[in-house]
Amino acid sequence: MRSLVLLLLAVPVALPTQADGQVSLPYAPAPVDNPLKGLVPYAGEKRHLFPHSMEFHYLPLSDLMVGPNEFRWDKLEERLDDIASRGHQTVFRIWMEYPGHEEGIPPFLTEQGVKVTTWLNTNTAPFPSRQVRTPDYEDPRLRQALQQFIAALGQRYDGDPRVGYITAGLLGTWGEWHTYPKTELMASKQVQSEVMDAYEKHFRKTPVLLRYPAGPNTWAYAANHDRRLGYHDDSFAWATLETGQEEDNWFFVPAMKSGGPGCVQRWMTQPVGGEIRPELWGKIFDDNYVPHKKQTFADCVQQTHATWLMDTGMFSERQSEERIRNARRQVQKMGYEFHVTQAQVKGSRLKFRIRNTGIAPFYHHWTLRVGVVSDNRLTSAVTTDLHLNNLLPQQSREYEFALPALLRKFPGQQLAIGVPNPLQGGQPLRFANAAELQLADGALNLQVEVSDRK
Repeated sequence: MRSLVLLLLAVPVALPTQADGQVSLPYAPAPVDNPLKGLVPYAGEKRHLFPHSMEFHYLPLSDLMVGPNEFRWDKLEERLDDIASRGHQTVFRIWMEYPGHEEGIPPFLTEQGVKVTTWLNTNTAPFPSRQVRTPDYEDPRLRQALQQFIAALGQRYDGDPRVGYITAGLLGTWGEWHTYPKTELMASKQVQSEVMDAYEKHFRKTPVLLRYPAGPNTWAYAANHDRRLGYHDDSFAWATLETGQEEDNWFFVPAMKSGGPGCVQRWMTQPVGGEIRPELWGKIFDDNYVPHKKQTFADCVQQTHATWLMDTGMFSERQSEERIRNARRQVQKMGYEFHVTQAQVKGSRLKFRIRNTGIAPFYHHWTLRVGVVSDNRLTSAVTTDLHLNNLLPQQSREYEFALPALLRKFPGQQLAIGVPNPLQGGQPLRFANAAELQLADGALNLQVEVSDRK
């Protein structure tokens, strides 16, 4: 049987070719674990449970900041390297307050006199109530420390290929920018703005996501409708869509709409991520699942344009085949998906067209490589200045590339394109094209040949 499969793969693929040499390339769904999208587990070896390309990790600020402008990065480095060893990128968040945890606030701040309020947090359902320690966010010493930390974090990690996304964290319970039900303890709008200013200043490459969309008149949150920051909905499919009920106006989509066009359209330039609500872990993908307040996973993904979501349920243990099958089908529709629709060689120029068949753009600046096919791989590859980011859903873009002398040495050989992951050993971005066009290294055979004509 193995010999038969190999024989079939070796047979040339007959694709529709027009008179001008343009080849149409058939569509097939892209892999569910394409990089920088899909379901995200907490860090650890879980590849056998459900396909994924990223892992999530929390860290207390006290692990990283030990004094004014004094930092220790070893614990974050250890986690980033561990996750990268599995070919995955990291999503991480730094927190100062977490129910049931004593750490978080750097000790040097309390030694300086920063006030800390200890209280019983009842907003921990479906888990038991736990004590939480909330710092005085208005204290100038704490505010200065946050500025110093974000600047140092950006200097070290902005553009690091091990990092996929960062959720802003730092403020509020779990770093989620709220202290509900003790709302009076939350950082003021001024402090929130200072944190957002710092992230925008020091992160120009790695996307940073905020918990709550906010317009100019949002009561508890500083306006972020005009920020270069994304969003993460951490009550996904539980408190996401509009219900028509006034008490649900804080849900994610209503909050975006009340924030205005800048919030509603943010997904076009900055990513939307989040976490499936714990009450729904795993079972949200069951055939007989009854959506909470009629919020289906598919509708929530479609309306938020979500690219990635944490879901502990699918990674806690081996799930049923029903859940896995349904999850693969629905998760595959998250984020970007790129179908190479056609390709053509005219003299020494390669042209090809790519359509984004997903529901969101690709938010990282990864470049395309062009080479020839040899041994079912992309070889003699040349890095181009072509990229895929900012291609919106259902839009197409035509790419043109002048074949350099290196590639013109291979007349009659088929050309291929690839998008390598800048993370060493990371999963390459794979296109939504038929299996027979996919090369072993993740590149795509364009089924057009190097011409011997100039």
